[in-house]
Amino acid sequence: MMEKNVIDLFTLQTEVRQSLESAFPARVWVRAEVSAVKVRGGGHCYLELSQSDESGLVAKASAIIWASRYRVLGPYFESVAGSPLQPGITVLLRVQVNYSQLYGLSLIVDDIDASCTLGEKEKERLATIERLKKEGLLDRQKSLEMTALPYRLAVVSAPDAAGYRDFERHLKGNAYGFVLETVLYEAVMQGASAPESISDALKAAASAEKPFDAVLVLRGGGSNLDLSCFDDYRLASAIATCPVPILTAVGHDQDFHICDMVAWRYVKTPTALADTFIEIYADEDQYISSFAGRLKTAFLNKISLMGSRVDVLESRIAGADPRRILSRGYALVVDDGGVVMKNAAGHSAGDNVKVMFADGTLDCRVTGIQLKQEDNDGRV
Repeated sequence: MMEKNVIDLFTLQTEVRQSLESAFPARVWVRAEVSAVKVRGGGHCYLELSQSDESGLVAKASAIIWASRYRVLGPYFESVAGSPLQPGITVLLRVQVNYSQLYGLSLIVDDIDASCTLGEKEKERLATIERLKKEGLLDRQKSLEMTALPYRLAVVSAPDAAGYRDFERHLKGNAYGFVLETVLYEAVMQGASAPESISDALKAAASAEKPFDAVLVLRGGGSNLDLSCFDDYRLASAIATCPVPILTAVGHDQDFHICDMVAWRYVKTPTALADTFIEIYADEDQYISSFAGRLKTAFLNKISLMGSRVDVLESRIAGADPRRILSRGYALVVDDGGVVMKNAAGHSAGDNVKVMFADGTLDCRVTGIQLKQEDNDGRV
């Protein structure tokens, strides 16, 4: 009977440890998906890593970031990747392979390449954009028409958000005194629950008994993590399918999200969005003022033209005034009844007549009448 080669568990574990340390004497970079994260009281960060393919889970391991390193790597990763270490993200870690006879295999993390995670996020973002494009949602809002003078506005925001307060203060304190109606629909504007909360607010605004002219989604600046919900497919889809024009103003000047892409219009900041509506009314006010000016000018020109015509008529009337004719050396003869005597025939000697000159009247008596004689040809 062959003798069995028996070793104790500790020896086995020791040999495994030695083999691993021999195979991986230096640190290595490992790409994996984070399936769980726990930060213990001492500040150490414990990660559960995994890898899957079409068949399912193919590998898993535990990793540790000691507190002294996590205080540096944690903030660095969040600032670059836009989110903290959390389940579901892909990470690239530099690790020292460690094997303990008591706790088995573990990976000691001393560095993280956040650009890898950022690249994965960008891939996810591009996939979301492509999905919206295939579903015909990317430009759907652009086909809507907003009324020329939007008055009734639904505002989706958090009531205590600085961006919302800035918008209200700027809109209602405009220098022109324009008054617009705004109705707040409260929503969670950051975090995992934000897409659903904002989507619910959009649905409520769109189904309001009294229709809105536009729906505004407002949020001031924040970290990449705070604003990551605005790249969410569910929220982008809710904006794209809303039957009312949606205007977004999320984050800082340099921020641009998928929700901005699908909205009817994107404005950089809440204050700039308030300016958008103020300018609409200011332009209309200027147009009306300009039209009134043109109307006044046309009316005055018409009056001036009519005045010129009146002057011409007055001149003609004055020119036909007998008194002006008399001033040129002519006289006007009237009989006792004041009837103008146009000829000598029909009057008799002894008739009283008045001869009117420009400077006075002569009372005269007819002493004789001489009529012109015409020949057979009608000549005198």
